[in-house]
Amino acid sequence: MKIALRLLLALSVALAVAACKTTPEPEDTSATDTGAGSETTEPVVTEAAPDPRDYTDSRNFENSESLLSKRVIYFDFDKSDVKAEYRSILAAHAAYMGAHSSARVTLEGHADERGTREYNLGLGERRGNSATGLLSAGGAMGSQLDVVSYGEERPVCRVSDEDCWWQNRRVEIVYTAR
Repeated sequence: MKIALRLLLALSVALAVAACKTTPEPEDTSATDTGAGSETTEPVVTEAAPDPRDYTDSRNFENSESLLSKRVIYFDFDKSDVKAEYRSILAAHAAYMGAHSSARVTLEGHADERGTREYNLGLGERRGNSATGLLSAGGAMGSQLDVVSYGEERPVCRVSDEDCWWQNRRVEIVYTAR
């Protein structure tokens, strides 16, 4: 008897829930229907392009008009001073790191094949430290910056002439966290 009452109660609850279920009203498409075969299109959502001068916007890493998309700076032969033409690139990255405390950067110093291995490792480190100094002066914190020197070990170009050597005298800005 108790089982029959429980089943009857469960059945009545199920019927009550089913009776309360409403079916959606069909949409009136007569005002927008242009005839047979018309297709409905989803609205297009557009987003404004990032301002290339907004160095706090991470979308500018892929924006070729922004200085944040440039992450390699070049040096003169046997020099570790950052050229004036690359200071604005470092200033842009410093502004980004100043606005994003979670950002982390490794500055990879490189040299061309001329000179001893030890000298080129030291030169790559001095170049990385020059970039670090400018980034720190621009607002990046020291805890966000690491310097690694590869010396002549990772050349971009392997031809032994000046046209190739200048490409190997560089510091690459590598974001390990954005």
